Amino acid sequence: MVQQSEIPYVIGNKSFTAVAINTAAKAGEWIKSKLGEFNSLNRKSSHRDLVTEIDKGAEAMIRNLLHTYFPEHSFLGEESVGQESESFEKAIRGAMEAEYMWIVDPIDGTTNFVHGFPFYSVSIALAHKGEVIVGVVYDPSRDEIFVAEKGKGAYVGGQKMRVSAESKLTESLIATGFPVSRQEAYDVNMKGIGALASRVRNIRTTGSAALHMAYVAAGRLSGFWEVGLNPWDLAAGVLLVTESGGRVTDMNGEPYSLKLRNVLASNGAIHDEFQRVLEDEGAVL
Repeated sequence: MVQQSEIPYVIGNKSFTAVAINTAAKAGEWIKSKLGEFNSLNRKSSHRDLVTEIDKGAEAMIRNLLHTYFPEHSFLGEESVGQESESFEKAIRGAMEAEYMWIVDPIDGTTNFVHGFPFYSVSIALAHKGEVIVGVVYDPSRDEIFVAEKGKGAYVGGQKMRVSAESKLTESLIATGFPVSRQEAYDVNMKGIGALASRVRNIRTTGSAALHMAYVAAGRLSGFWEVGLNPWDLAAGVLLVTESGGRVTDMNGEPYSLKLRNVLASNGAIHDEFQRVLEDEGAVL
């Protein structure tokens, strides 16, 4: 469990970051204790889009803990947003307009969790009027927590993070994922893998967008891209990357916002080349 002594940064007098860290750690430890013990496995939008009672229980735990400290704040969680496009659009408008909105993915990498593959995470972000100001990604399997505050840097294990130094795609280890619902997005991502496979050092697809983004921030990956994501997949990770000196845009090079669903994140140095290869091969939406 992450100790309070490891938290060197707060915002104002409300300690948003401290609350986010402790909430992610508590939820993550509970999730880890339930590994292999879920009783129900359901599908949402496709056979790849899974949810368990652990996802729902973790989200409820996170919501309750956050509202204990900040009862006036709004909350956007993966399991509380309907699958219909109207519900999604309404949720995003709310996130953009709210004074404070917590954006949460209780288990980013549910398929990995279901199969006992130790690459899943708890992702918690706080947006102020549509701008992400706190991002926390917790990996229960490694008891590793990644933390960022707007304008104050990003940290892992109490150490400040910096993105990797690779300046060319040929030197780069990058990652992607497979969208769980939209067939069009799945096809585009596969085209991207084909376009990049021979141009990079290697590609990883390990199943948690939030952890992939955290690894870009920590310099373990040079870049990450994926089509068809959601704000709860990305919000915390985006702040980790940018506060570590990296760059995040959509697939066409446009700046990040909470509406973004197709992401390109990198150490910055390879970003233009990365984006150009995907665009030239038609691997963008």
